[in-house]
Amino acid sequence: MSFGEMDPVHRAVLRKHRLELSGQLLVSETIVPFLYQEEILTDAQVEDIESRSTERQKTLRLLDLLPSRGPRAFQSFLRSLQDFSWVRDRLLQELQTPPEPGPKDACRLPESVLQRVPSDRELSQLALRLGAEWESVLLDLGLSAEVLFRCRSDHSLSSQAAALAGLVRWRRAEGKRATVERLLQSLQSAGIHSAVLEDVLNVSS
Repeated sequence: MSFGEMDPVHRAVLRKHRLELSGQLLVSETIVPFLYQEEILTDAQVEDIESRSTERQKTLRLLDLLPSRGPRAFQSFLRSLQDFSWVRDRLLQELQTPPEPGPKDACRLPESVLQRVPSDRELSQLALRLGAEWESVLLDLGLSAEVLFRCRSDHSLSSQAAALAGLVRWRRAEGKRATVERLLQSLQSAGIHSAVLEDVLNVSS
């Protein structure tokens, strides 16, 4: 069954509040079961979410999946927030507030670039620039603490090599979902300016 895409406005709201949502929601008890009942999530997707080791990672994985689950997904998600009414009210308030002009979303990458999978060279250039934030970025991308430990152990002399190993593992695991846009979300969650990724993509062109 093809679900189509979520309304771009709804996608933008989820992206903007991604970090906040991941710190406030407990999705396992009511949210995921409700979305499964509403046929927004499949059996495999529920298993994928529940396989994550922390509630934060489960929430981030759910937020990754929702935009591809069709135009009904956002409203169903709002209805699932019965136990988190303050979160639901915040999202509804955001939808009623017109977007501010200006550099709030400073990313200048075109949609065609955002939707493609980054190359080996781009990931290598990015790993060079991540510095101490590389673990935060990879956790946000959904890698487990065990995988991060393995990357650190295998490349104990170089954080750049450890970061690159993690980025390559993420791309391999996610396939076509390992997009530049997804990478940008995790960079922003870790407090890294979008200009870092823009620079990387210019370097590789």
